[in-house]
Amino acid sequence: MRNRHLQTLFPALFSCQKNLLLNRETIYLPDHDFIEVDWTANKQEDKPLILLLHGLEGSSNSSYIRRTMQKAIDSGFRAVCMHFRGCSGVQNKLRRAYHAGETEDLNFFINYLRQKEKIKSQVFIVGFSLGGNVLLKWLSENNENEFISSAVAVSVPFELENSAQKMNKGFSRLYQWWLLKSLKNNLLKNNRYKDFNLSKEEIVSIKNFWEFDDKITARIHGFKGAKDYYNKSSSRQYLSLIKHNTLIIHSLDDPFMSAACVPHQTELSQSIQLELTSHGGHVGFISWHSLLIPMYWLEARIIKFCLAQIKI
Repeated sequence: MRNRHLQTLFPALFSCQKNLLLNRETIYLPDHDFIEVDWTANKQEDKPLILLLHGLEGSSNSSYIRRTMQKAIDSGFRAVCMHFRGCSGVQNKLRRAYHAGETEDLNFFINYLRQKEKIKSQVFIVGFSLGGNVLLKWLSENNENEFISSAVAVSVPFELENSAQKMNKGFSRLYQWWLLKSLKNNLLKNNRYKDFNLSKEEIVSIKNFWEFDDKITARIHGFKGAKDYYNKSSSRQYLSLIKHNTLIIHSLDDPFMSAACVPHQTELSQSIQLELTSHGGHVGFISWHSLLIPMYWLEARIIKFCLAQIKI
C-alpha cells in the first residue's frame, strides 16, 4: 500500500484486539498525583517484559498498542502499557499534564518496575510517536541504566517544530483537527481548563498545534513558549548520547512530519539501528497478502528485535 494516509488510517480504523484481557494498576507518584498502567494477564514473572508508551492522546485502547501487546503475548512476553497523565480515562489531580519531552513519570515507573521485578526478567521499552520521542529523550538521560535491555522507537517526531508545521498543511490538517479536538475536549471536560488558569475562550480559539503548545503546553510546563518547548524536547539532538541498543522504525512518507526531520546516520550513536521505509505512513506499516487480507508487519519486527536481544 503506497498511500501514506491509507497506511496511517487503515490500521487505526479497522484493527483492534477486542478480546485482549488487561489488568489495571494505579501508580502513585512523588508529587501525590498518579498514572495508570495496564498489564497483560499472563503473570509469569520469568517472562521478558515489554513496556509500551503510546502516542499523543493514545492509550492501551489504541490499535497499535493492542496489536503489539497481543503479538508480545503470542511470542512469550509479558507487556505493560504506561498511560501518560490524563490518558487513562481518569482525571488527574494536579495542574500538570504530559508532553513530548516529559520523562519524569517514565523514569519513576521504570524505577518502580526495577523494585517490582527484582531483575527477574529482561525489560524492553517500545515507544510510538510522541511516546517514542519521550523514550529517546529518556534513553539519552539514562544511558547507564542497566535495568533496560533495549528499546524500539516508532514514527518519532524527531523535530517537534517540523511536525507542528507539517500537521498544519494539506490533508495532514485532518489529523491535527482530530488530535486537537481530543486535547481541547479533555481541558473543557469538567472545567479542567480552570485548573490551569485558562479561559474557555482560549481553548476554543486554538486552531493548530503551534497555538496549543504556545498557549497551553508551554504555560503548564514552564516553557517560554512553543519554540522553547520544541527546542528543548525534540529528540533528534539527543540521539548521539544513547547507549542502549535501540531500533528506530520510520517511514519517509509519514504525514505527521516531513522527511527532512529524519536524522542522518552521522547523528546516531553506534547503539542505534535506523530502519527507514518508503511507505508506511504514521504508525502504519502494513502490506497485503491479498486485496482483502492486510499484514501488520510492524509488531512482528518489534518482537523480532526484542527476541534477538534476549540474553540466555
